[in-house]
Amino acid sequence: YVRHGTATLFAALEIATGKVTGLCKQRHRHQEFLAFLKHVARAYPDVELHLVMDNYSTHKHATVKAWLAANPRIHVHFTPTSGSWLNLVEVWFGIIERQAIRRGVFPSVRDLMIKIRRHGEHLEMGAMVGIDPGSDGLARAARMGVATTHEGVEGLTRLPVFGDIDIVF
Repeated sequence: YVRHGTATLFAALEIATGKVTGLCKQRHRHQEFLAFLKHVARAYPDVELHLVMDNYSTHKHATVKAWLAANPRIHVHFTPTSGSWLNLVEVWFGIIERQAIRRGVFPSVRDLMIKIRRHGEHLEMGAMVGIDPGSDGLARAARMGVATTHEGVEGLTRLPVFGDIDIVF
């Protein structure tokens, strides 16, 4: 086993569409995280953004806080300690790890980054579940042809496309 280095993958998942905006960097310092935030801000220039992230110290660095204060349309929400599973982008990270990285052979960090980027930028959405029938997210998903329900998890199991599902967790 020869280790050729590591890479950091920063990613933002748009819940309503499954679109992933990401950057691969050589390091995971506040400078790289700030570059990622600017990248996301450029990708979504005219909307208010709500970003959910863990409590990693890089996310709370003074330079990052100052940039966020100067960009009030971007709101940060932190998951509780040991609660990163609450962040849906972690599901995407798990898929990338299982399908693109695990047991892979990468002669360089650059090769690893290329493999991650080639894997895909979208998480295919099977259904959008909510509780408010008038929500913008459900309406947007329906316009995109995604199955929707405003009846929570119980409604998901009643959707024809998920007729074979007995348990949802």
